[in-house]
Amino acid sequence: MAQILLFNIPAPKAAVIRALAARLDVSCREIPPDRFGRPLGALTGRPGFPGASAEAAFADEMLVMDGLGAPQFHGLLDGLRQSGAPVALKAVVTGQNLFWTPAQLARELSAEREALLLQERGRSGPARA
Repeated sequence: MAQILLFNIPAPKAAVIRALAARLDVSCREIPPDRFGRPLGALTGRPGFPGASAEAAFADEMLVMDGLGAPQFHGLLDGLRQSGAPVALKAVVTGQNLFWTPAQLARELSAEREALLLQERGRSGPARA
């Protein structure tokens, strides 16, 4: 079943995301901080994943999508834009990141986002001779 995992999302924004998810027939779960040390595979309900690791804490808002079809995926992203409930860190569960903790994923997404912002600033900066 398609699902969205929410990490560190304030209650008003989580309510908006839950409403969007319900319209798209996607389940939505807020993951409490005491479960941040578990791999994404365990948090998505897949069997055979180990328990918690030592690394767990992070403060960024993050949304993780699992099993969404293209219409659900695009509907969610469009809905987030239109609702004014942006979440900077968004990811799709993959065979690679199933083994990562949410903190590892958040760190990777933050680094990618920063690299893109730097690249964008470089393109929009003054012309160089």
